[in-house]
Amino acid sequence: MPPEKLPRLADIEAAAQRISGVASRTPLIESPALSGRFGRKVYLKLECFQPIRVFKIRGAYNKISQISAKKIVAASSGNHGIAVAYSSRMLGKQCTVVVPEAAVKEKLDVIEEYGADVVKFGKYHSDREAKAREIASQSGARFVPPFNDRDIIAGQGTCGLEIAQQLDEFDSVIVPVGGGGLISGISIAIKSLKPSARVYGVEPTGAAKMQASLSAGRIVAVQDPKSIADGLIPATVGDLTLEACQKNVGGMFSVPDDEILSAMKLLMQDAHIFPEPSGSAPLAVLSKAEESSKLGDRVVLVISGGNVSLSLLNRLLS
Repeated sequence: MPPEKLPRLADIEAAAQRISGVASRTPLIESPALSGRFGRKVYLKLECFQPIRVFKIRGAYNKISQISAKKIVAASSGNHGIAVAYSSRMLGKQCTVVVPEAAVKEKLDVIEEYGADVVKFGKYHSDREAKAREIASQSGARFVPPFNDRDIIAGQGTCGLEIAQQLDEFDSVIVPVGGGGLISGISIAIKSLKPSARVYGVEPTGAAKMQASLSAGRIVAVQDPKSIADGLIPATVGDLTLEACQKNVGGMFSVPDDEILSAMKLLMQDAHIFPEPSGSAPLAVLSKAEESSKLGDRVVLVISGGNVSLSLLNRLLS
């Protein structure tokens, strides 16, 4: 029999051991203000409280800690690059991150702060990945993919493992979807431990590639994906992440940028946290009354990250 491509619960539990003491076991709290506003229990899984302010540390450290090569290379619009740079530094490895030419300055600064070499190249993820793989083949470095990888998915799944351990009763979990690594891991963990709970994804309307792929039953590329949520705009999902969502995810929502920004402001105002747009998308789903009726009375929102650019913050507060 060929090895199973998707991780199982045991792989996620092994990842939790590996990342213990590096990634944080993040708080899962009810927001009374949001519960009152939306007429149901609203819980926030605060991945913005990771050491690098984003969930990506879970998958990156789980992957890189199992690699013997001394050089690591990644392609990223920001958060994956931060996670790979941070993990490489912790594990004593040299790291190169290929970023888009128009990358968010604050995210670039953090990648460099953790000691990685930054290469600016192209506009789309496919361009960056091709460049990163070229660098890997020339230098003997190992390429660490952002989402379509068994160890990355298992690492992200530790977030779902924690949710199931931290909260006895919940009806649904809403997860932001970029390439699908986070929702894949969370859905495997949740469906293994709390089979009655439903897992839903949310994408920007300008980059609804998982929805398109689920509808078509195959990977569909979005032409020129656009959103204020820069962590959610890969043009495609992966074969592994699509398979995980086909098996375990109850449905997908899409939300426009103006609703993502309103949700971001609401999280600052009511929950007193600083989420980035990608991490605010799950709350935007609750504002859609007709769509949120199937979510149940106890909803967990995965606030996936908090790396906010100052220019966006200025725009939002003005």
